[in-house]
Amino acid sequence: MKNLLFCLTLLSFGLDIQAQTTVKKVVLQGFWWDYRNSNYIGRWSNYLVELAPRLKEMGIDAVWIPPFVKNQGINYVGYSPFDQYDLGDKWQKDNLKTPLGNKDELLRLIAVLHANGIEVIQDVVLNHVNGAGSSTSEGGVDPATLSMATSAGYKNFRYACWETPNSANTAANYWGRKGRWYKNYTNFYPNPDNNCTTGDICDAFFGPDISYDEGAFGPSTNVVGYNPAQSTNWMRNNARDWMMWCKKQTDVDGYRWDAVKHFPTAVQEDLSWNVKYGVPSWTQGGENMFNVGEWVGSKDALDAYVTTIAAPTGEKMMGTFDFGLRAFDGAGGLYGIVSGNGGFDMGSLPGAQQTQRVHYYPTSNKYVHRTVTFVNNHDTFRPQLGATGNYTGWNTGSELSAHIEPNNTRMPVAYAVVMAMDGNPQIFFEDLFDIGYNGNRYSHDPKSITELPIRADLVNLVWCHQNLGFKDGAYIVPYQSADSLVIERAGKAVIGMTDNYSNWQNANVTTAFAQGTVLRDYSGATAATVTVGAGGVVNISTPPCNPALNPASRHGYSVWAPDGQLNDNYAPPRAKTTTQEWEMADDLGDKHPNSLTQGGALPANATNQRVAGKIFVAQGKIVTFVLYPAVATQHNRIGLYNLDGELLAEQDGSGTLTGTWTPDYTGWVAIKVRKNSATGIKQKCWVNVTYTAPATVTDAQGQPSDNLVSIWTGNGDNTNWTDPYNWEEGLVPNINSMVIITGYNFPMPVVTTNPTIGCLLIEEGGVLTVEGNLTVNCVVTNNGTIQGNGTVGNEDIAQNNLQFSAVPNPSDSNIHIEAIGLWQPNTPLQVSVSDTSGRTVLTFNGTLDEINQSLEATFPNLAPGQYYLRIVCETYTGGLK
Repeated sequence: MKNLLFCLTLLSFGLDIQAQTTVKKVVLQGFWWDYRNSNYIGRWSNYLVELAPRLKEMGIDAVWIPPFVKNQGINYVGYSPFDQYDLGDKWQKDNLKTPLGNKDELLRLIAVLHANGIEVIQDVVLNHVNGAGSSTSEGGVDPATLSMATSAGYKNFRYACWETPNSANTAANYWGRKGRWYKNYTNFYPNPDNNCTTGDICDAFFGPDISYDEGAFGPSTNVVGYNPAQSTNWMRNNARDWMMWCKKQTDVDGYRWDAVKHFPTAVQEDLSWNVKYGVPSWTQGGENMFNVGEWVGSKDALDAYVTTIAAPTGEKMMGTFDFGLRAFDGAGGLYGIVSGNGGFDMGSLPGAQQTQRVHYYPTSNKYVHRTVTFVNNHDTFRPQLGATGNYTGWNTGSELSAHIEPNNTRMPVAYAVVMAMDGNPQIFFEDLFDIGYNGNRYSHDPKSITELPIRADLVNLVWCHQNLGFKDGAYIVPYQSADSLVIERAGKAVIGMTDNYSNWQNANVTTAFAQGTVLRDYSGATAATVTVGAGGVVNISTPPCNPALNPASRHGYSVWAPDGQLNDNYAPPRAKTTTQEWEMADDLGDKHPNSLTQGGALPANATNQRVAGKIFVAQGKIVTFVLYPAVATQHNRIGLYNLDGELLAEQDGSGTLTGTWTPDYTGWVAIKVRKNSATGIKQKCWVNVTYTAPATVTDAQGQPSDNLVSIWTGNGDNTNWTDPYNWEEGLVPNINSMVIITGYNFPMPVVTTNPTIGCLLIEEGGVLTVEGNLTVNCVVTNNGTIQGNGTVGNEDIAQNNLQFSAVPNPSDSNIHIEAIGLWQPNTPLQVSVSDTSGRTVLTFNGTLDEINQSLEATFPNLAPGQYYLRIVCETYTGGLK
């Protein structure tokens, strides 16, 4: 064994001769299995937003968040996906939000983590989908024989979108929905091209099992409505498109792939390459991208999987969770440390780790750690819980591998191994934070160190890994025995570990440190220092696991590194800015009033405005916004607005539009786009925004993205004041509302009832027709037109408006106006004619200079119908005819 260790040492020295870059990230799993908190119901994004500064302080590099697409029901935690293109912005399954909240909150979470220098790891579920049919399951079943073979035939997947929102739970309505990446029974196993139903790939373990075969495409047999033809490689092509869309939309940094045994490795390699290199440069994952598949199996099986994924390109695209080291069978590995009660062979651990764990990029001389070392995760840790969330037992039948109890005195030893070895150390939420013994699992404040206490040993190990630079030292094993294991990160730190409960362990080891180097134990287990002797030999002392024998309360590990490094000099390195891109298309988004009312292409022959999305900005941090139109010749406008509907910045013109703005406040900003002219074809566009969120948000719940005003949109395609489709976010005005009637959203509103509102702003070009009685409790600001035969407040507006009819082929195409009376010289006279939808068809500005002056305004080719004539002459007290 000594000769073997000598060879390992020489090999490690050889790797360390040349300067290199090492990528190795400490990753927190930012949730547990059935994660929830009563203060953040359906808004886990807000919980993590408020927790983010604490994670930065600890030195966490990345946070793995739960799957964030719409699931088949609101009680699912993410692993039962229904619509991949619904990130909490559509009204489907009788709900808007995902477990993480709505889409605005999700994007804020990502931006806030980035503002803290922390990467975001997306959990991807691509082997199955669930929940076909409306919220009452109508329309979900395809009765074909092959379809009925699994999942009871629930394989018709149709999705709400801007063009076809969910308006009923009938089969007919469901079948008419045209959202992107619809699916038929032919896209799942069994299908006419492949009737396989057994094995890891074909068996429907978790729901309709997706077939990524080239020939798995074709129509539904019973859908009457939206049932267009599919094409070769339908599911693979759409999965690739979705991954690239999601990367651009969210700006996530890496991926954890769920259940990768259950869909082809070629698909995983394809999709991984495209999010690393196939998307635009500003969002590419590149060589450093964290990318790990959940392959459950032995060390050899894990190595074979990593090698298979790498085969097409030669690059190790995907790493794995090191289940071999963790001990999948529950008998050895890290689990053996705690289950062995001091009888475990610590020296066996290096041999248990998987071999294919680092990929070298020779061009950049970079070593990227691909695998993940871990102690617990949501699949190995399934406690039974009491009413307050305390542990009362264990659902061992649901655990992939036996759990490791967080308060076990040998738990820190397992985490010391995780930190010391190669791979990206993953910390489980319930290991780092104590939520199982304090009676407040469901009610704690994530910002409070009292309500959400940490386990000090784990925080210390993260500090050591990050501040002492474990990742930059080559991996050496200078000593191993049954009771003790010593791992060196060459030239950086020496980590001693023992499972012995009662006795200190001492080992003389040969290190890479120069003679005379003074080493300190940064675990704090001992205050003494040691000096490296001749040949790099030094004595490594490690405390036992029994806390009663260790006043510093460190359990079974020590970390020795050169003295003088007590300062916190580590900050998570991710860039603080976030770049997110919204694609505006009719098969994305949703205009249902219960949705976020975001999305939709720019409509043909109209200037109606669309909301792309919202961002949460930090005061004083520049925002760059870009509009990419599909049709470069059309004139468009992009604007930034606050939640009060006030314009903050804008750019207009044809082609690509770019603007910048520096916020004078911290909070939400809405991005909106429209055409400048009511002509031209419908067009898609893309809105790209780069911004910096605040690093600290203390009340995410109290800062929702909801509008504070009611803004007329006309998206219901009618003039009905009470139709929620006609208002942004469905906010029909109430007695307290500030109401904005814009000058570019058509049709314009008509009030036929007797509503009461707060304030009223009619923008330039806006037209409000009142046939009933509109009570306004505060200010009326009219920069447009108020017309009709009703009243606004106490003002009878009929006297200022004349309703008339235009007849076919009028003999006279002019409006004649004669002023009779007295007026001041150069008195302005304004004339406007609008149709009943509120669209202005004629404006005329004249000047009264003479007594009994007659003016004419021409309106050629006025179509037959009802019109409103409005004449404004502010200083004139006479009459008009």
